[in-house]
Order: sequence, then structure tokens, then C-alpha cells
Amino acid sequence: MKTWLAAVAFCLLGAAQAQAQDYAIFDPQTVSALPAARASQVGATVIASAEAALTRTPGPLPVVHTEGTLPGQGIRDISLVARRDLPTMLDFALAYRLTGERRYLDATDRFLRAWADTYIVSLNPIDETNFDAMILAYDLTEPDLSAGTREAMDGFLRALATGYLDEMDGAPKHFYTNWQSHRIKIAALASFQLGDARLIARTFEDYQKHVAGNVLADGTVFDFHERDAIHYVLYNVDPMMVAGLAAQAHGLDWFDWKNGSGTGVSSVIDWLKPFVEGTQTHQEFVHSRISFDAERRAAGQTEYGGPWRPERAVNTLALASLLDGRYSPLLDSLLTTTDRRPAAWVTLYREARPPGAT
Repeated sequence: MKTWLAAVAFCLLGAAQAQAQDYAIFDPQTVSALPAARASQVGATVIASAEAALTRTPGPLPVVHTEGTLPGQGIRDISLVARRDLPTMLDFALAYRLTGERRYLDATDRFLRAWADTYIVSLNPIDETNFDAMILAYDLTEPDLSAGTREAMDGFLRALATGYLDEMDGAPKHFYTNWQSHRIKIAALASFQLGDARLIARTFEDYQKHVAGNVLADGTVFDFHERDAIHYVLYNVDPMMVAGLAAQAHGLDWFDWKNGSGTGVSSVIDWLKPFVEGTQTHQEFVHSRISFDAERRAAGQTEYGGPWRPERAVNTLALASLLDGRYSPLLDSLLTTTDRRPAAWVTLYREARPPGAT
């Protein structure tokens, strides 16, 4: 069982305090407000998706691997099929909170238990970054799940959190790139969900180290210079903002933490702004130093070339606006130019939060 922890000192500089409660992002107040979004367009879409998946059988694998592979290589294709279960779990969990209908809870329980009992944590953050959906599904439903599923999930989350944090104590593969951002995201979600103050404090230390080493004085990140692609700016900053959102839900401000150059994750969003507004443009991957980028483009993966399109930042700006309301006008303006929309959970989270929340 988890231990409820009281006020916990976090920041090495300033000693901010927060309650280490066992939720990742969806605090009880937000969860209780979700039913009001049932009739919204996003709410209705989530419920319809969950309803359509109710007869599905979970298909967990002990190992999934897509990182560094092209279609048809290794276990990529079967991994992609299996990983469809992860957003489905989140649809079930959101549908349960939107409607209160037990069948969606039962489906969430069934899928969570199947994966927690089958999957073996690999500590490859690219292969496992999509497991954030599984953690959020648990976050939404934990109090109402069966005891066996709660026990299995707590063990699974602890394996993720301690595994990634132990890895980051050293210099794991690509520790200066987006890989570290994804490690931090998974560690943060798992640690906050467990309510483990020690793990949360370790995660924030790694967050600070990564911002110090990865966010440059001009607001760019290391990967932008290695990959020559805004695609990888977003792939760096999005997971860091999810970690920041978990911190914010507990009264902590990681988003605005600055390194010695005076830059932080928010600085990356500021750097991105003229590209979203169209006053600056960028041709993606032209000077990438990673051969795999050219291989993906040659294999027909068109997102690895051509001009960067502003609509690709929709979810990035949605996350940023949750962390700082000054980005909301930029998001709102972008949404008038594209049919692309933020992830459903992000939109519903925004709708459920009290007025004036940032």
C-alpha cells in the first residue's frame, strides 16, 4: 500500500513545499468536475471511442520495441498493434469519470491488470513513453479499481519510477537528448501517482539537471542542433511539460525553473512562438547528423522532411497554456487555422479545472 506523506521539502533552492498525495495529475477536484464535460464534443468522442472498444480483449506483450526501427523491422509492427491498448485504457478511464458507468471502470481494470501482469519494464524511454496513457488511466480510476489491480499497478509504477531514476543517477544512453525528457516524464508521473516524496524529489533533481544541460541560452535544445528539426524540439519539451503539469497539480512550479543561463522549459516555448505565428519558417531535418532520419524519410515517413507546419504545435501549446495562461492566446489563434486538436485528456483537463487556474 502507498504511504500518505505530509508536507515535503522539494526545491534545493528555495525549499518550496507540497503535499505528496497519490495522484499524478488528476486531483480529486478535477476528477469531480469531469462529468460536466460529458456533452462536450471531446467528451462525446471519448465516450464513443470507449464504447466501441468495450468488447476488445487486451493484448499485452512482455516486450514492445519500436525505437530505431522502420516498418516491417523486428517486432515494430506487433508492438504498435499491442500499444493501441494504452490510449484505449485512457478512453475507458475518462469515459468512466465522464459518465459514472461501471462498464467503463471494469474495462479499465481489465486492461490495466493485463498489462501490469504481463509487461516487463525495459527502461527504454522511447519504447515506453506512451505508457503515460496507462498511468493517467490509473490516475483517474485508482480508488475504484479492484485491490488486485491496485497492487499490480503500484508495483508496476514503482518499477518504472525507481528504474528510470536509478538510470538517471548515472549517464544513461542519450542522457542529453529527448530520451532524458521521456525518462523524466515517466518518473514524474509514476512518482507523483505513488505519492512517494523521496522519488518526487529525485525526479526534480533530474529535471533540473536536464534543463541545465539541454536548454541552451537562446531557448533551443540540444536535439534541435543535432537533428535540425522543430519536431525534436517538441519531442523534448512535451514530456517535460507533462512532468511540470504533475508538479503543478501538487503546488510546485517546475515549468519556470531556470538554469544558469536564465532559461528553462518556458524559454523553449518562447523560442517556438515565431515559428507558430509564421514569422519564421524551418525546413526539417535538412542538416540532421543522425542517419536514421534520412532512412525514415526514404521509407516514406513524410514528417521527417519538408517545412515544419505550425499545427504540429497544437498539443505543445495546449500543455504550455495549462502551465502558464500567457500561452493561451497563441493556442487559440493557432486553433482557428487548423482542424488538429489537443489530446482529449488535455482538453478535458482544461475544461474541468476551476476558472482562473493556470
